[in-house]
Amino acid sequence: MKTLYLMRHGETMFNRQHRIQGWCDSPLTDRGREQARAMGALLRERGAHFDAAYCSTAERASDTLELALAELEPARRPDTYERLKGLREMFYGDLEAQQDFLAENDPEACRTYYLQFGGESSDAVRDRMVATLTEVMMRPRHDAVLAVAHGGANFNFLRAIEDPMPVLNAGWGNCTTCVYTFDEARADEQPDGAGAGPWRLVEVLRLP
Repeated sequence: MKTLYLMRHGETMFNRQHRIQGWCDSPLTDRGREQARAMGALLRERGAHFDAAYCSTAERASDTLELALAELEPARRPDTYERLKGLREMFYGDLEAQQDFLAENDPEACRTYYLQFGGESSDAVRDRMVATLTEVMMRPRHDAVLAVAHGGANFNFLRAIEDPMPVLNAGWGNCTTCVYTFDEARADEQPDGAGAGPWRLVEVLRLP
């Protein structure tokens, strides 16, 4: 059984400004950098070690990953990491960088809402996250993996596995980290959103 730690990036300038942030990017704030270091310290305190590390192509994700990894002892972290387009946030089309009162917050309505603006459906995000992370976990010597992605992308990944609303309602702030097990013997099975498949959510780590 393999383990994936899937982290949301730290607070960004657009988060603070309440702007929609998908494929567009903005830098981590001072608070965001501290959040990344704090989650890294929490992982160190728990004795976590990682064979490999990944993040989306957004700078906010790579900066978060670098800061978190720097908190781990060298023997417990990989020397390098890889950036993957499949871990990007949902694309919001013409609403990118606009004020977030224009966003759709209902998860069901969100499935198709952004298509009218040239963006992605949440089902497309779900499917690419599942495909990307399954491929990652099937790589050799990937028994424990740390990946940094985004709030919406991570939500849709969990949606593929089980009802995500209890986790969302309990708080999905910056650097929230979901811990999953992955059974590679069942890798060909597609998660059905109701617990079937190779993935299991076992824990959610949140900052105080």
